[in-house]
Amino acid sequence: MSYRSVKNSIIKSIFILFIAGSILHFIYDLSGQNIIVGLFAPVNESVWEHNKLAVLPIILWWTIYYVRNKRKNRINKRKWFTGALVSVLVSIGTIPVLHYFFKGAFGVKSLVVDIIIFLLALLFGQLLGFYLYNHSRGLNPYISIGLIILIILIFIIFTLYPPHLPLFRDGPTGKYGIF
Repeated sequence: MSYRSVKNSIIKSIFILFIAGSILHFIYDLSGQNIIVGLFAPVNESVWEHNKLAVLPIILWWTIYYVRNKRKNRINKRKWFTGALVSVLVSIGTIPVLHYFFKGAFGVKSLVVDIIIFLLALLFGQLLGFYLYNHSRGLNPYISIGLIILIILIFIIFTLYPPHLPLFRDGPTGKYGIF
């Protein structure tokens, strides 16, 4: 495995994912509020929907990188998809934790803080995913891929049928989900 090549790519990916997620923030409205697009892009300003900024870009990055570089970098499929799963989980866990920490502990609610939280979520997720890629045996890749698919399905379901909890509430409108 070309450790340095993979490491450099993962570090560079943080910026790419940040740009992709930032663009994804506007895709639903630009699509004319297309329901299919809304299943993968944020449909409102809830913390839950903002996790979508990280989910799809991270999954696509890890998948595309694997497909393009598995032979050249001799990537271990078991460890790679474990890293991908961890990156997604850490990123979608970091966003609400930091959001509610700053909002609850300090009363801070600002766009700049939200942007920093998103960047930190990507940074933590990608670096921990890479760490596990290098230092774990990894899960069966079909388990990791299955859990990633389950995460996607959960986001789709909760976009269509969100629980009436603060995490899912659109701050500006008070509404939940896509409908």
